[in-house]
Amino acid sequence: MTSPRIIFAGTPDFALASLTALVEAGRVPVAVLTQPDRPAGRGKKLTASPVKRYAEAQGIPVMQPVTLRDDAVAAALAALQPDLMVVAAYGLILPQNVLDIPTHGCLNVHASALPRWRGAAPIQAAILAGDASTGVSLMAMTAGLDCGPVFHIERLAIGADESAGELHDRLAELGGAALVEHLDSILGGELRATEQDESQTTYAPKIEKSDAAIDWSRPAADLARCVRAYNPFPGAYFFSGETRIKAWRATAVDGAAEPGTVLRCDQEGVVVACGYGALRLDELQLPGKRRAAAREFAGQLDLSGTRLG
Repeated sequence: MTSPRIIFAGTPDFALASLTALVEAGRVPVAVLTQPDRPAGRGKKLTASPVKRYAEAQGIPVMQPVTLRDDAVAAALAALQPDLMVVAAYGLILPQNVLDIPTHGCLNVHASALPRWRGAAPIQAAILAGDASTGVSLMAMTAGLDCGPVFHIERLAIGADESAGELHDRLAELGGAALVEHLDSILGGELRATEQDESQTTYAPKIEKSDAAIDWSRPAADLARCVRAYNPFPGAYFFSGETRIKAWRATAVDGAAEPGTVLRCDQEGVVVACGYGALRLDELQLPGKRRAAAREFAGQLDLSGTRLG
């Protein structure tokens, strides 16, 4: 098979893993689509996406349209005469006229075992739900939200203490490997896509910072999953008075008292009563300080005997 003409569309680190896998396999895209540079960091300096930085370093032409609902953008993509567009965490909607441009359509690398967890935050959703496993799906894109037929699903188990950041990195690598492994079979027609079972569909909405607020009335096991799911973004948090404290690692343990009551604060952790059981906070962060293990945090702030909001 002659080398296919591929356009790659992606923006964050998850997408970078698939782009890197393509390039290292000798499937260098003819162009890369990525979102426009955004303000980032405390200085709000315009910053290129990880995909853009890598593509430019590889000498791959980069396009950064604000929207794909622009006839001039569609014409520029059509002029590239792509065989396939590979999309991974791009962040912009592909209208039907763009989906129709590549000869073999558009292939999405999605971070879940579809149809479970369609949507913007499938990794976090899988952890929050207590799923034992998840995966990466290679999906033929249609106009709907992650509802196209699926060529292949690569599955993996979710670690008992795994954070969303850690799971993200494993899924990103898995997605790149699966993409390269099955690309020829998809283009050659040997691997056929299967329609999703709509009765098994679940949705993973975009995460808001307010979602990460810890509600002590909930069971400790649920809150331990929340801490994992919101690590590294946006970071689970709670308040002690006016002080906002982030929780990065936590474990459900035995304990009982009015929810929010700090049962213990020492070098072993901050133990807080929940609606059922208690949550031991193992790694925390005060405003303006770095993350601290329980031993270090105990020397920064003593929460013993307090009631958290």
